[in-house]
Amino acid sequence: EETSRRGFQRNKVFRNVEKALHVPIRYRNWNCKISTLKVVLVIILVGSLITLLRSPAVYISDRPSNLVSRPGFVDRWIRDSVAADPRYISMLDVNWDQILNVIEKLTDRDEYQGIGLLNFNNTETDQWKQLLPDAEHVVLQLDYVADNVTWESLFPEWIDEEEEFEVPNCPSLPSLQFPGKPRIDLIAVKLPCNKAGKWSRDVTRLHFQLAAARLAASAKGLHPVHVLFVTDCFPLPNLFTCKDLVAREGSAWLYTPNLHRLREKIRLPVGSCELSVPLQAKERAHREAYATILHSAHVYVCGAITAAQSIRMSGSTRDLVILVDDSISDYHRGGLEAAGWKIYTIQRIRNPKAEPEAYNEWNYSKFRLWQLTDYDKIIFIDADLLILRNIDFL
Repeated sequence: EETSRRGFQRNKVFRNVEKALHVPIRYRNWNCKISTLKVVLVIILVGSLITLLRSPAVYISDRPSNLVSRPGFVDRWIRDSVAADPRYISMLDVNWDQILNVIEKLTDRDEYQGIGLLNFNNTETDQWKQLLPDAEHVVLQLDYVADNVTWESLFPEWIDEEEEFEVPNCPSLPSLQFPGKPRIDLIAVKLPCNKAGKWSRDVTRLHFQLAAARLAASAKGLHPVHVLFVTDCFPLPNLFTCKDLVAREGSAWLYTPNLHRLREKIRLPVGSCELSVPLQAKERAHREAYATILHSAHVYVCGAITAAQSIRMSGSTRDLVILVDDSISDYHRGGLEAAGWKIYTIQRIRNPKAEPEAYNEWNYSKFRLWQLTDYDKIIFIDADLLILRNIDFL
């Protein structure tokens, strides 16, 4: 027994010695790992500091050094990265003296609510904000046209007019992305101009000008919309005519288009790639509508809104058409549109046999209802009527 107990004690001593030897080795390995991690962290910090010190400084100045914009390397890099399609990039240096002289022709510029800017870089947008500081500046976004859309595809030599083999259709040109507010009074567009190529048959230039025309034609109310092109090349004369040209100085072309004529133009096909009126008459859906008229005063606007609500509550889905004259303000027109009325602006007609200020002085304006030729049948209601049940059977 004594011999075995002595052997057990010797083994226990050996195990204790072995543990004592292993502990320092483990701590030495852990200290080595911590030292390596410190070295890696120091290298990363030094590298980051060197990168920051060697990076170019970018200065943002509220005032340009002169009136002629000279985009720097950083600004050009930002613009080129955003406008990745080289067809849409204009490298023209804007002469702000020319822009200022043209803008001074606009006598109502102090009342502008919104200015749409298309294809201007950040520096030029800031300059616009200094020229017209009281208006809200909206940077307009335009999607690119497909690469396979060429001038020849828009204006082909021949199309299948009889539709024997296919129905001719024009390629689509994207419209501007505009939220609808604020009211746009001036649309400024910087057009590319490649004089080395066929700039007069440039799809991108056509796209820019057509987008500006669509936005101008979408304006509601009677306020004028001005369009300013910044380009060395002549704008499209079939969209913006010389008659509409208000002022031109250098590369600045200012137009005040006739919005009624402009709306008629943009209803046509983009090019000769399809017929504006097909040779074979297509079946047209039978269109019917409820119609009313407001003129001379806005006191019946609330009644017209209530009438529209009652028609919809009766279950009718027919169009609601309202004829209004200049006495109905933009504020009241907005309420009518929100109620579901489609607004048509008219000039009122006086009853020649009515006394001045009489209730029927302008009741001949109802003859304007006969001009709603887009509809096959119209049910006229007074603006202060309530429709309590569906009368679509009339």
